[in-house]
Amino acid sequence: MKRVSATCVAAIWLCFSAGHASNQDTTPASELEDLVERYSADQRVLLRRYDTPYSPERRTRLTRFYDAWIDELESLDFDALGVEGRVDWVLLRKRLVLNRSELAREGETLGEVTELLPFAEEIWTLHDRRRDRLTAEGAASARALERIADEIETLQKRLAAGRKSSDAETATSKTEPESDEPEAVDEVPSEETEPLTPTKIQAHRAARVTDALSQVLSRWNAYYSGYDPTFTWWTKAPFEKSKGALDGYTKFLRETLLDHKKGKDAPIVGDPVGRQALLDQLASEIVPYTPEELVGFAEAEMEWCREQMERAAEELGFDDWKDALEKVKTLHVEPGKQPDLVRDLALEATEWIEERDLVTVPELAKEVWRMEMMSPERQKMNPFFLGGEAIIVSFPTDTMSHEEKLMSLRGNNEHFARATVHHELIPGHHLQGFMTSRYNSHRRAFRTPFWGEGWALYWELKMWDLNFARSPEDRIGMLFWRMHRCARVIWSLGFHLGEMTPEEAVEYLVDNVGHERENALGEVRRSFEGTYPPLYQLAYLMGGFQFRALHRELVENGEWENKAFHDAILRGGRMPVEMVRARLRGDLIEKDHTAAWRFQDLP
Repeated sequence: MKRVSATCVAAIWLCFSAGHASNQDTTPASELEDLVERYSADQRVLLRRYDTPYSPERRTRLTRFYDAWIDELESLDFDALGVEGRVDWVLLRKRLVLNRSELAREGETLGEVTELLPFAEEIWTLHDRRRDRLTAEGAASARALERIADEIETLQKRLAAGRKSSDAETATSKTEPESDEPEAVDEVPSEETEPLTPTKIQAHRAARVTDALSQVLSRWNAYYSGYDPTFTWWTKAPFEKSKGALDGYTKFLRETLLDHKKGKDAPIVGDPVGRQALLDQLASEIVPYTPEELVGFAEAEMEWCREQMERAAEELGFDDWKDALEKVKTLHVEPGKQPDLVRDLALEATEWIEERDLVTVPELAKEVWRMEMMSPERQKMNPFFLGGEAIIVSFPTDTMSHEEKLMSLRGNNEHFARATVHHELIPGHHLQGFMTSRYNSHRRAFRTPFWGEGWALYWELKMWDLNFARSPEDRIGMLFWRMHRCARVIWSLGFHLGEMTPEEAVEYLVDNVGHERENALGEVRRSFEGTYPPLYQLAYLMGGFQFRALHRELVENGEWENKAFHDAILRGGRMPVEMVRARLRGDLIEKDHTAAWRFQDLP
């Protein structure tokens, strides 16, 4: 690996910082900026055209697209590229390879539930014909809609029979002793009545796909309905029948097979990806560790946090850190006062950062951030803050039950809030978004939670080191969230490795971090039922570790100044942190670059 002098690179960025003050942008440029922008534009338009989730046609077309872009990259003269161009080349190729492998995995996982989705092909075909601008024939469409409804009716009978058989076997095994008598041979059922007994994960996956298919069918019908009187004459009743069957099937899967009781929150099931998928994604994120090693790092950090918790608890006169944590949870503002608290904490953190000259904070960034309140329903998935240009605040509302109000108050107390408002706004997510929309914005194609969440978590680590906490209560608030990030690594990887259930993840958060149970449920539900990729939750802590290690390497040894270092990260754009390191060090990486920076080996 060739390398430009790190001192020279730092000098360039120091000149940039000075230039920025006079509106002279001297950000090092990438030769591939336009190419990456063109790739992103092509991908966006293809995803709008092939907008049928999970369809084989979509997978085939996107796979061809990624293959063609890999070929285009290979045709470039890599050796002629500088530091920034090589970073873009390597990152784009890794992203293309990952996208292609994830499409293949999608096909494999859907193949495991094909028997639960016999109607899917009909719906994909109807929608794909519309996207291909082919004329729809009303009578043929009506027959397809009738087939969809009939297939669902037969399928649901088979699943009901399978559930009944499974329940009977369970009851028998609990009440009858084992017998040596041969079992009676029942009449062999026909293919249409043969019981189906999918796993909960398969049922969960089928429900998710059926939901998507129901929306696709509705969009397909809305395109024609009323605009083509003959079409509507044929399809009105069959569409209503098939749409009702799809929605009824989803309800059956969730209520009967997944035991979602009426009036209760849905059980958390999730869809674990397995060890190989985790390794593939870690390789794409340029992280040189196995899932097991990452769990080990998190466990060690959790132990350190617990020791610090015990010290803070002792200062407050408690023998048990959990008792001290419970005390801190009671220190919340009155109902209606949380927005005032968040505003004051945001201003405090910004002033604290600027007083120490740690990073450039543009005046416009300080002016434009906003605050919104989170709905009670959304708080079931997001019991704490969300942030960016707008910080979204969780706090009790008058529609919550008494118990829900108390949990929300306790989980959003003053000291927990002081430890996270800066994560969401400045210097965290809001400052990130502000800068990356203005500098090297083409690198949004390489967005990664290791950079996005890692940057915000890095500031939690940095502000701890710089004594942002004013009191033992503040330290407990900061440590609570640090333990929370450690726990995320442990239970998210445990789940995807098949070693921990969602219920065990909830218990882990309650027992080892001190979460309110409902807040723990919301946290786990958001991770496994939402749209987060498998590495998202671990990326907070590990990305923070990466940035901290990079600061030790480049700033604490005197090569970079704090402000120039932090500005260079933000203005370089989103990417895996090992590539941030390559940029700041001036490394001329090779095209076959693989993860090599063992950031946790630093003292």
